[in-house]
Amino acid sequence: MAVVAVLSITACTAPVNIEKDDAVNFEKYKSYMWVDTRYNQNDNSTRPSSYGDITVRNAANAELRKAGWREVTDNPDILVSYDVLVSNSTMRRSDPVYTQSYSRTYYNPRLRRWGTIYYPSQFVGYNNYDVPVKEGTITLTFTDAKTDKVVLQGWTTDAVDYERITTEEITAGVKNIFKKLDLTSK
Repeated sequence: MAVVAVLSITACTAPVNIEKDDAVNFEKYKSYMWVDTRYNQNDNSTRPSSYGDITVRNAANAELRKAGWREVTDNPDILVSYDVLVSNSTMRRSDPVYTQSYSRTYYNPRLRRWGTIYYPSQFVGYNNYDVPVKEGTITLTFTDAKTDKVVLQGWTTDAVDYERITTEEITAGVKNIFKKLDLTSK
């Protein structure tokens, strides 16, 4: 029963994608600093997902501290940035279709009785249709501060229930990304 519970929980997690520079030794990185991403240099507008800034940073900070990294304000080893995107998409649904079950009565002259034959429903195929959904994507990017080269990027996309992505969904997405990352490997 415990195995079924674990498999059902892991089956529900959103897929995580990682792109990593295999030539980079992540053991040499121990400090990081957050950087803000903007559309261009003159963009001073507030981000539409600014409410999620604190949630993303707190979740990522907790995971980075677990890996032995520390946040600094100057001369970091890694620059960390993120992006949260909520977009409209469609999801393909398939519902099974069955025939109507029915019964038929008959008369058995040998036994001089009425009987009933039950015909159960039968599978006849699938009803396929598209359902509009909102998808939330969280992307974390790690850039080497000295070479300005992206050394690691992780992202996850999952369907969200609301117009905006919730703090619980953001925290779960960041944790899923860090579960797949191995920041101490060579």
